[in-house]
Amino acid sequence: MPSRFPGMDPYVEGQVWKEFHNNFISEIQAALVPRLRPRYVVRLEERVYVEREPNGTSHYIIPDVTLVEDTAPLTLTGGGSTATVAQPVAIPVVMPEEVRELYLEVRLRETHEVVTVIEVLSPDNKRTGSDGRREYLAKREIVLKSPAHLIEIDLLRGGTRLPMARPLPPADYYVFVHRSQRRPMADVWHFTLRDPMPTIPVPLAGNDPDVSLDLQAVFNAVYDRAGYDYSLDYQHGTVPPLSEEEAAWAQGLLTISSTSDESPRRPRS
Repeated sequence: MPSRFPGMDPYVEGQVWKEFHNNFISEIQAALVPRLRPRYVVRLEERVYVEREPNGTSHYIIPDVTLVEDTAPLTLTGGGSTATVAQPVAIPVVMPEEVRELYLEVRLRETHEVVTVIEVLSPDNKRTGSDGRREYLAKREIVLKSPAHLIEIDLLRGGTRLPMARPLPPADYYVFVHRSQRRPMADVWHFTLRDPMPTIPVPLAGNDPDVSLDLQAVFNAVYDRAGYDYSLDYQHGTVPPLSEEEAAWAQGLLTISSTSDESPRRPRS
């Protein structure tokens, strides 16, 4: 079943983002391959890094040992004397989290030259001071200094926006298309929770014409295939929270959808 929302579903962000991110990237690949073959190939690539909190501790703290509740000192006797030996306290070890992020590269099939890089931002890429943001911005700088085009898709309402030379127009979501020949200027699509996702151009090499990428169609395919219509928890709020106005609007959509789902179906004649 389709999403209850006209564009991006805000409940995805706080519940199934990692799965959605990987599926969305894969669906973009599936959408582009038929339109780019045989001159281009579209490759799934992976960026791996270790994520820690800005203060040097991991975002995820995984206990390596069991906490001991009884910390009373042990008393030893012998030879007419008594000695107290302090007992150790078990404390969880901070375990850095290995993060794997998928992205796409469009390459010329004959030369393997990278023509276009397509990124879908993750929460770690937008968390100020995180290793994920540092890693991403470093990679972004390398691509922007290269001959390759760069497409950045930000479907997250939370976190810090990408650095730009001018303030971004107010919106919930953004898509940036950085054409190599037009830098430092970038084309920016901005849209809200109430808007469908745009269809964007994917620039290619030389004089080859752009191919279009319908982001809403990509989202719809991922949403339907994963069964998010019944597996997402629509009974609780979103992460990050919606404004009071947006929450009321979203609740209206969910109520209408729920009423429609529960309405009796007419028997076939």
